[in-house]
Amino acid sequence: MTKSKFVLDKLTKLLEQGLISYKDLSAEFLNILNSKRDEFVFKMKLTSKEETDILIKRLDSLEKKIEKLEKKSTKAKKS
Repeated sequence: MTKSKFVLDKLTKLLEQGLISYKDLSAEFLNILNSKRDEFVFKMKLTSKEETDILIKRLDSLEKKIEKLEKKSTKAKKS
């Protein structure tokens, strides 16, 4: 109950501050969820903050490479 209350409190604060547009609200909501996820991972002591940051950077670079390969493959199929 306290976790849902925390999320609701955050959302009400956002609305009070005038962040009504959909993009701002969705971005802020995702930031809240990401921070909660990070807190959970750190509490579980699965990885250290430095290890997590390194893994996130590696995942980002791999996702970019996959996107590039997908773009190349769709261009090759069109030709």
